[in-house]
Amino acid sequence: MKTLLSFSLGVLLGLPLLAQAAPSEKAKAEITGLMDNLANSGCQFQRNGDWHEAGEARAHLQRKYDYLLKKNLVDTSELFIQRAASKSSVSGKPYRVKCGALELDSAVWFDMQLQRLRKAGNATPRRARLAGNQNGHRHEPVLTTR
Repeated sequence: MKTLLSFSLGVLLGLPLLAQAAPSEKAKAEITGLMDNLANSGCQFQRNGDWHEAGEARAHLQRKYDYLLKKNLVDTSELFIQRAASKSSVSGKPYRVKCGALELDSAVWFDMQLQRLRKAGNATPRRARLAGNQNGHRHEPVLTTR
């Protein structure tokens, strides 16, 4: 009887570790914001050695996110970055993001984007736009809040 009780208690205590909760509305908005930031960035995304346009990369990450949601394997923005947006689940190679001359591991790029979203106080997707300086000259793309 003690063995059965110990086993049952162990199963009950272990269930929260096995089952992830669904993402909160805030996490969903952040994850969507992260993918939208990529799609609107004008940057390129490297998967398994091949460079892809940002919109194509966003679609790929959406498929990975949808899969992780079905398996209850992502409930925070950080887990999305770790499990979907950082490396290939097939080869294990890290993804890269290249914006002009700047090239970063995608995990670093997405972490920076997440901090920007949170600093702005919401997860509203940002758009890449060309911002004019005081003299009306154009600069490189700048992420801004709508």
